[in-house]
Amino acid sequence: MKLNYSKHTSAKTVNRLKKKIRIRKVVKGTSERPRLCVYRSAKHIYAQIINDEAQTTILSSSSLSADLKNGSKDSAKKIGIQLAAEAKKKGITNVVFDRNGFIYHGRVQALADGAREGGLNF
Repeated sequence: MKLNYSKHTSAKTVNRLKKKIRIRKVVKGTSERPRLCVYRSAKHIYAQIINDEAQTTILSSSSLSADLKNGSKDSAKKIGIQLAAEAKKKGITNVVFDRNGFIYHGRVQALADGAREGGLNF
């Protein structure tokens, strides 16, 4: 997969996208074990549970919801707990974690810890 980087893309973003490609070569979501994908922007954090075989998003949650207006560590943890609760209702207990090229630290780690607290295994 070749990416076309514009001249306005920062080196930090380019490095993250390269890591993302390396990670996605290995991490694949199936119907038995879907992929928990995390995206972190400057203000918000987003999480999706994806079945790559069927190319469908099963669940999604983000800090854009009414009760979580910021993308802090606390709200990231709440999003992880909320996503895990919805996943358990749908019968999903095992997932693979896709950090999407982001460093496993801060908000990404808080979301993963919240998902584990909520009952997801990865």
